[in-house]
This record gives sequence, C-alpha cells and structure tokens, in this order.
Amino acid sequence: MSEPDPTLRPTALPDDRDRALRPQSLDNFVGQAEARANLRVFIQSARQRGEAMDHTLFYGPPGLGKTTLAQIMARELGVNFRMTSGPVLARAGDLAAILTNLDARDVLFIDEIHRLNPVVEEVLYPALEDFELDLVIGEGPAARTVRIELQPFTLVGATTRMGLLTTPLRDRFGIPTRLQFYTEDELFIIVERNA
Repeated sequence: MSEPDPTLRPTALPDDRDRALRPQSLDNFVGQAEARANLRVFIQSARQRGEAMDHTLFYGPPGLGKTTLAQIMARELGVNFRMTSGPVLARAGDLAAILTNLDARDVLFIDEIHRLNPVVEEVLYPALEDFELDLVIGEGPAARTVRIELQPFTLVGATTRMGLLTTPLRDRFGIPTRLQFYTEDELFIIVERNA
C-alpha cells in the first residue's frame, strides 16, 4: 500500500468531532448572510452550466467559517473536495501532484494561501487562468518546459492576512469574499446547536 500524500487531505477524519459539528449546507450555516447569498448564486450558475465555479478567496479573521464554507461549496456543487495549506506546498512539484490528480470541477482548498512559496505561486498562475501547468524539467542548457493540461477546477483560497497576498494572485480570484464577525444572536444559535 502506498504512503498517502502528505500535502493533501482528501477527506475529513471520521473521528474528528469538530468536523462532525460543521454545517453540511449553506442553509445550515449560521451567519455570513451576504457571503452565503452570493455563493448560492455562483454555485447555482456553475451547476446549471456544468462548469467549474470561478476561483474564490475567503478572507477575514480566524474562526469565521472559511474552511467550512469551502467544504459546503464542494458538497453543493456535487464535486470532490481537496484540502492543503500554503506552507505545505514547498515546491512546484507538490502543487503539480495535486493539480494533476483533480477531477473536472473539483474544489481545491488552500488554507493560509498568503504563505505560498513565490515559486509555487508563479506555477499556479497559468493553472488558474488557462487550466495549464508549465513545468521545467532538468537544469541548465538541458532544461525544457513541459505543458500539462489540467481539468477545470475551482481554487478556494483562505487567508487571515489579505494584505500579504500578491496583487497578481489576488487578481486571479473572481469571487473575493470578506467574512464578517458573528453577531451575538448568531453565536447563541451556533452554541445552542452544538451543545
């Protein structure tokens, strides 16, 4: 049996109680009314077209539901959810391994996307724009570039530090979404549901 890829977690751990408490749909998600309303429109549109949803960036303080909303997006789109984080993607090959294994319309979630290695970020640009991956094989005069076509996918990036994202990366997200703090009433509902 092969070792699992350490840069990717394909599914939630079954015994993780925290994940079991997460809402499973936009209707069950408490708070973020504006974000949910917008996501509902984008999800419905992507499903009707049978295409990947536009790349989405969730930003705001920790604990507001960025990861949960990304999981819900994948569930409501009826596609696979893949999760990794910016610091884990140390080399271009790490990203290439993930991108080449995505199925059409899958959701790839990169947490702490502001911490992506600049070399990895450069490789990500053509993948986001054209669903193509340009990799350099070899070194020096013998080096050559190989272009790999990718399945259309949706990247969902999450960051608590929007100001640390480079402008070229930020501009590639068609759906930037700022998450707001919960109101007292929303916090009460969340606590009541999970008690």
